[in-house]
Amino acid sequence: MIKVENLSHSFFVGKKNNRQEVSVLKDINLEVGEGEIVTIVGRSGSGKSTLLNLMSGYIKSTKGDIFIADERVTDYKESIWADFRADHLGFIFQSFQLIPSMNAYQNIELPLVMKGVSEKERKQRVVEMLDKVGLNDYQNHYPSELSGGQQQRVSVARALIVQPPIILADEPTGSLDQETEGELLEFIQQLNRVENITFVIITHDEEVARVADRTIRLEDGRIAADWEVAVR
Repeated sequence: MIKVENLSHSFFVGKKNNRQEVSVLKDINLEVGEGEIVTIVGRSGSGKSTLLNLMSGYIKSTKGDIFIADERVTDYKESIWADFRADHLGFIFQSFQLIPSMNAYQNIELPLVMKGVSEKERKQRVVEMLDKVGLNDYQNHYPSELSGGQQQRVSVARALIVQPPIILADEPTGSLDQETEGELLEFIQQLNRVENITFVIITHDEEVARVADRTIRLEDGRIAADWEVAVR
């Protein structure tokens, strides 16, 4: 599903006449197979979030290639990336990134509105999704009226509503208590088993890494280890 070849990325800091190059990722090569759960771990500053942003097209690599669903996306323009993301990728964030002025139903519905899906189909799919994530009784609640776990379920539902084959998650349990974290991880495993969704998850949390098929460790912008998890 995802293939990264010789990927490097640098940022430039300082003024125009005194710019310095800061290397963040160095010659990354990895593959994520269809239906895998892969966690990417490493210390802050190791390049985890940069790698996820490159995979999602929010920043462009300095060097190397990225393939997603057999398409070379490396040089896509933003307009093409936007359509590609809408069809292939869902996103889950630590901070949920829900729109405060929209209730749970409207937050989940938003990606379908942006894709031009008819109101009748939107209603059917959102109602089904609310049932899937256990939020039928909370569809009219606004984010401020929901617990952290409920907000993250809305975030997950929004990511899933367009039926993407790949979910990219950046510290999805970082704002959750231990019990709610366990519930979310169980739900991720269920989605993976039942719907064969591929997950790439950035995390600092060892509990999250334990649900993965593989864990990739980044150190100083390089892959230091890539190992299969023995038991899930």
